[in-house]
Amino acid sequence: MKFSTRELTTIAVFGTLWGIVEMSLGTVFKSLNVPVSGVVLSAIGLTVALVGRFFVPRRGSTLFIGVIAALLKLFSLGGVLLGPMVGIISEALIAELALSSLGKPRRTSFVLAGSLGVLWALLQPLVTGPLFFGRAVYDAWLKLLDRGGDLLGLDSNTALWIILGMAGLHLLIGSLAGWLAWDVGCQLQARLGREPAPATDL
Repeated sequence: MKFSTRELTTIAVFGTLWGIVEMSLGTVFKSLNVPVSGVVLSAIGLTVALVGRFFVPRRGSTLFIGVIAALLKLFSLGGVLLGPMVGIISEALIAELALSSLGKPRRTSFVLAGSLGVLWALLQPLVTGPLFFGRAVYDAWLKLLDRGGDLLGLDSNTALWIILGMAGLHLLIGSLAGWLAWDVGCQLQARLGREPAPATDL
């Protein structure tokens, strides 16, 4: 897998943009204890990464953008960084797999990549908590139900509806991120007067 100098520069630019989002908004959201900060950061970060994929429509570009963003996350102020870094790389990897599996860049693949990538933000505490921080899966599950119940206004005993509601919310936000990324990519290429990437609208 070889990229041209121009492609590597583009990947670095979009990876840096995603990293800046994580370093700035991530710190602010954490200090303010914003309840859905993970969803917002995932959606914004994946939007940036998917626009980058529009400009470098090659396998691996989205993953490399995420790796650069994760490395920049090391420069964030305070807090545990391992979880967010794993989250960024995981989101980029999921988006990469979704994009690569559907062939040519198209709006459908962008929407799928965005939705699945943001959905990971919901599932990540159940994976990274036990693996990296020694938390019990049960505790992570209860925290997820409490947070989801507060957000959706549901009793924590209605676990199925909370999970379905939270999953639907994440998928919706991720789909909107993918849709937006496609439109932004098209508009940027038009304004820059560049040759469009080999892509299809659907």
